[in-house]
Amino acid sequence: MSGSQASEAVAARFEAPDDLDAINRLYRDRRWSDGLPVVPPTVERVERMLRHTRRARDEIVARIAPGFGAATVERIAINAVLAGCDPEYLPALIAATEACAVPEFNLQAMQATTNPVAIWVIVNGPAAKALGVNGTYNCLGQGDWANATIGRALRLVLQNIGGALPGEMDRATQGQSAKFTCCCAENEDGSPWDPLHVERGFERDASTVTVVGAESFLNMNTHTKDAGEFIRTIAETIMHPPSNDYCHGGEPWIVFSPEHADIFRRAGMSKADVKRQLWERSKMRASSMTERDLLRIRDSRSAELGTIGPETLLPVSHEPAGIQLLVAGGPGTHSVYVPSFGNTQAVTREFSL
Repeated sequence: MSGSQASEAVAARFEAPDDLDAINRLYRDRRWSDGLPVVPPTVERVERMLRHTRRARDEIVARIAPGFGAATVERIAINAVLAGCDPEYLPALIAATEACAVPEFNLQAMQATTNPVAIWVIVNGPAAKALGVNGTYNCLGQGDWANATIGRALRLVLQNIGGALPGEMDRATQGQSAKFTCCCAENEDGSPWDPLHVERGFERDASTVTVVGAESFLNMNTHTKDAGEFIRTIAETIMHPPSNDYCHGGEPWIVFSPEHADIFRRAGMSKADVKRQLWERSKMRASSMTERDLLRIRDSRSAELGTIGPETLLPVSHEPAGIQLLVAGGPGTHSVYVPSFGNTQAVTREFSL
């Protein structure tokens, strides 16, 4: 099919009013938006987006739970346009879509749960700077086009292709604002350790996206300069009884500011050192749980931990390596604790521009 034939085929599928307000009303009424205004996905805009990938427009990248709609390259591009993505962001979005469908990520459960879980996209490698993905000041907040639109586009893919509409397949009790968009880069220049993608087995000059099932984001503000004291406060923050991570043996994340990460550099501590100490010091007595939650833990973790009684010390993850560390943000004495959905593992995929 030629480019002009493809354009005619796209145009034949749907005719929309030639008015921004009208098309936004249409998308709102048909629940094709996330509640915010959209960019009309005209044939011209979609074609411009598709020029930034060598993959065929009709290639199925993934089947997106819970409706298992076919996420073709073209459908991903349409949602990228809706979200306001620049065309060069498309390869990162395709990789993130593919990562979400890997079984260990457990998208089916996250898309249909009552939990407020959001899908967090972390960009690493040269593409992070090339695309302008922010990993410094306010990297988890507003103000950066790449961060906002890549995260938003993935949510629209999950909703429009996966069928996870709030109140229908998406059963989140309250949800969270990160479900609109959640995307940042790692501050690799500010980290004393290998960047996330290198730790996860990719070459340093590779560009990757990592998808995470993030339950919430909790600020940790401390002015300590002592590594041991800092680990104690993080461990005590991690410990909370109504926790999916303790229930299933999860994958909690800590986002260190460069200033906080430097505490460990000066103490000569590797990522593995920090993970090991956090894992040991965040073990929580099973008696902290409610009786019903303890039944859930016994059902989920008895094969791993044996007989679970009130004095059993529950680790937050199956092993120290399950605690994930990231350096991101600008100057300041703030780090972020990110509990996970619990029954999920982050997935990383490589892409090229």
